[in-house]
Amino acid sequence: MSYADVNGISLYYEEHASGRPLILLHGGYGTGEMFAPILPLLAGGRRVITVDLRGHGRTADVDRPLRFQTMGDDIAALIGHLGLAQADVMGYSLGAATALRTAIQHPDVVRRLVIVSHPVRHDGWFPQSLAGFDQMGPAFAEAMKQSPIYEVYARVAPRVEDWPVLVGKMGTMLRQDYDWSAEVAKITAPVMLVYGDADSVWPAHIALLGGGLRDANWDGSARSVARLAILPGHTHYDIAFSPDLAAAVIPFLDAASLEPPAPMGR
Repeated sequence: MSYADVNGISLYYEEHASGRPLILLHGGYGTGEMFAPILPLLAGGRRVITVDLRGHGRTADVDRPLRFQTMGDDIAALIGHLGLAQADVMGYSLGAATALRTAIQHPDVVRRLVIVSHPVRHDGWFPQSLAGFDQMGPAFAEAMKQSPIYEVYARVAPRVEDWPVLVGKMGTMLRQDYDWSAEVAKITAPVMLVYGDADSVWPAHIALLGGGLRDANWDGSARSVARLAILPGHTHYDIAFSPDLAAAVIPFLDAASLEPPAPMGR
């Protein structure tokens, strides 16, 4: 259990096991503990680093707006703080947006990237999700106090009274329009995309990072280095806790090479 003084904040993180580093980034209002159900699976043979994103969990808020771009800088700075040249980065929902921005803004520090349940454009969310972002204000903050997410926050946050501030900042950020379609070209790391078959993202947006965009040829020679997994029986709200997620991403993280095979006859 440690803190890294990076990018104007004191960022909380925990390290588990040893091996090639994997940074896990939780969803909105959560903490690194969100991955506890699958942490033993992911930590087999690798050094897993869970993070409490700015304003979340044990990482105290500061007097700045929440921005995906800023949080991406936070994670790149953490990688440097840990003395790592590169790390694998896997994020879910809010954490996926943060992971995307890390790879876009600091491509050299991300070895492999796993994006779970997040689109690259604001209009990639279903209308129900966008309507939910519109509700994130004082009444929502009060109602959320009955949720398990708030129970964890109240237990670990350095200033529990900042809860409505976090909810307000999250609502402001999530209502802002964005389109990162052009910027993803800056990502140099192989990417894996993971969604539930009843997720919160339009199916047409799921493949925008490269998975499932073309026929691979009979010999696989035109296959993208990107990977795409649709997990049956999962929603946006349960996918991060499922052993199915770990089972999908571990082969991608462990593969010695992700290059398409050479065409037959070469």
